[in-house]
Amino acid sequence: MTAAKHVVVVGGGVLGVSTATHLQRDGATVVLVTAGELADGASGRSLSWLNSAGRRSAAYHALRVAGIDRYRTLFAADPAREWLRFDGALYWHPDRAVTEERHRGEVAHAYHSRLLAPAEAAAAVPGLHPAAVPEVAVRNPGEGWVSLPHLIDHLAAEFTALGGRIVTGAGRASVTTAAGAVTGVTTTGGRRFDAEAVVVACGAATPAVVAELGVSIPDASPLSMLVLTEPAETAMSAVLNTPRVAVRPNPGGTFALDHHWYEDRITEAADGTCTIDETVVKELVAEASALLDGEVTLTAASWKLGRKPVPGDGEPVFGELPTVPGCFVAFTHSGATLGLIAGELLAGEIRTGEPHPMLAPFRPDRFRP
Repeated sequence: MTAAKHVVVVGGGVLGVSTATHLQRDGATVVLVTAGELADGASGRSLSWLNSAGRRSAAYHALRVAGIDRYRTLFAADPAREWLRFDGALYWHPDRAVTEERHRGEVAHAYHSRLLAPAEAAAAVPGLHPAAVPEVAVRNPGEGWVSLPHLIDHLAAEFTALGGRIVTGAGRASVTTAAGAVTGVTTTGGRRFDAEAVVVACGAATPAVVAELGVSIPDASPLSMLVLTEPAETAMSAVLNTPRVAVRPNPGGTFALDHHWYEDRITEAADGTCTIDETVVKELVAEASALLDGEVTLTAASWKLGRKPVPGDGEPVFGELPTVPGCFVAFTHSGATLGLIAGELLAGEIRTGEPHPMLAPFRPDRFRP
C-alpha cells in the first residue's frame, strides 16, 4: 500500500472533508477539491441517522458501531451542540413479524434494542402521537443524528486552521497517472493539483471517476429527496423510521424528512438536475405531521433532490485501487454514520502505507474479475 505526504481529496462531502481533516492532523499536506461548494451533494440531503440497526454482516456492524463511538467522543467534547444529538430512535413496519425479526437481529449482536407496545412507545418517545404505532415498535435508545452541513463546517474550520487548502467551484475532477501510479488531479477548468495520493470521495459520481482509470465499481445509487421543515413546537427529539416517512430533528427546531416510496416520481434531466411534483412533498410532510402529538402541522421550507450514493452490493467501498497505486476510494450509503471513522482509518492507511484490518472486507478489489 502506498504511503503519502502530499494528498488531494476529491469531494466536499462528509467523507472527503473528514479524510482531509484527519490527514492534515497527521501532518500531511492536503488540498481538498470539490466541484461546487462544501456539502452541496448527498451530504446536504442526507437523513444522517447515526445507527447500526437491523441485520448486516458482523464486519459492517463493527465498523458502524466504531463510527457511532467517534460521534460520541465529539458529542462529549461539547454536549450543547444542537447539530449532534443522541436521543434514540423508533422503528416500526406494518408487518409485525418484520419488526420483531429486526429486534431479534439487533439483540443477537448485542445492539441496544427494546420491543415496545404502542403505549410503551408513546411513553418512551415524548411528542409521539399515541395512535401512531399500529402494533409494536423497536426502540434503540443509543442512536442519534447529525446535521452533516454543520459537521462539515466544523471539520473544514479545523482543516483550514491546520493549513489545509479548500478549492471550491473546481468542476469535475479526473485522476491523473503516470506509469500506472497516481500523479494528481486535473479539473474541467484546466487546473492541476499534483499529489502522491488521491482520495476519490465524490458520492454517487465516484464510480464514474474511477471508471476513467479502468476500474469498475458497481453503482446502485437511487434518486432521493430530503425535505426540511419550518420550525415546529413539539417535544419530539428522537429519529422516527416508519412505513411512510423517516423523521429526524434538525437544528433550529426544524425537521428533516425522507423516504423511498416516491423515488420513481423524481425526474432526472440529462445534466443531473432533478425535479418532483410539489404534491409529493406535501404528502410526505403530512405523513410526518400525523406522527406528532398535539395537532402539530409541519410545513416544508425547502427540499433537495439528487442521487443517494449506494454501491452495487450495498457494502461500503474503502481503500486503495489495486491497479492504480496511490488512488483511494470512499464510497458508501452510510456516509453519515461512517463519516468520522472512515476518514480516520483511510487517513491512517494513506499516511503509513499500512492497511487497517477493519477495512479489509470493504476493499474495491472485491469487484475485480
